[in-house]
Amino acid sequence: MLRELVINPLWTAPPAWLAIDPKAQEEPAPAGEDFVYHRPALQREVLESLKPKVGLVILDATCGGGGHTEALLESGADVLALDQDPDAVRHVTERLAHLGRRIIVRQANFRHADCVLDELGIRTIGGALLDLGVSSRQLQNAERGFSFMRNGPLDMRMDPRTSLTAATIVNDYSEDDLTRLFRELGEEPAARRIAVISFHSLEDRMVKNFFRDHSKEWLDRPEWPEPRRNPDYDLALVTPKPVEPSEEEQRANPRSRSAKLRVAEKIK
Repeated sequence: MLRELVINPLWTAPPAWLAIDPKAQEEPAPAGEDFVYHRPALQREVLESLKPKVGLVILDATCGGGGHTEALLESGADVLALDQDPDAVRHVTERLAHLGRRIIVRQANFRHADCVLDELGIRTIGGALLDLGVSSRQLQNAERGFSFMRNGPLDMRMDPRTSLTAATIVNDYSEDDLTRLFRELGEEPAARRIAVISFHSLEDRMVKNFFRDHSKEWLDRPEWPEPRRNPDYDLALVTPKPVEPSEEEQRANPRSRSAKLRVAEKIK
């Protein structure tokens, strides 16, 4: 999923790369916090890793409620904020409108970030942030179909403009197609035997594997006479192990407790 971003040939400076997988379990909103769109996880660690400053353009490829976006802007950087959810785009646009041209907000899936950068004529960025998973707002809005606790349509579309809903998949897909989805995307070995499955996202494993495959300079296999240079080598791992929220942050924001931050730097 990150391939189009990582190998974008337009980048002339080595940006830092971050990916967060909250995978937080759904809970009722704390009393008095119904107005909160989504509380960002690992915000301090994100800023320490990206090192935003005046003159840099940071890509917030999944801006959600705009918490990380705002922190990046407060640090002096300009931000291109993307999200495929129109509700998030409206929220961030209104919330940060006072910052004028320092922020550009577009409705787009992060896999199309290269197209948005081309359209805007942005040839260099200082870093990129991807906060993967669903937001508190999406979980709490029963009509979106993401909730485990609230009744609503089986929708689950991040972008309501797309036609494919979870209801279509569940009701119309063949047994073979469902088995493939459970096995390949859910990494479920018992995929063939399942009627119903509920699980949290597996974005972190995908990011972990992508970073691993792109940070090995040399590849070696038993059948090769000698190691070969990895054609996908273009990242340097900054965090060999994922960074997790402190106990203090988990107490203040229980939904952050499963968050994992992985950082890699783009190399020339």
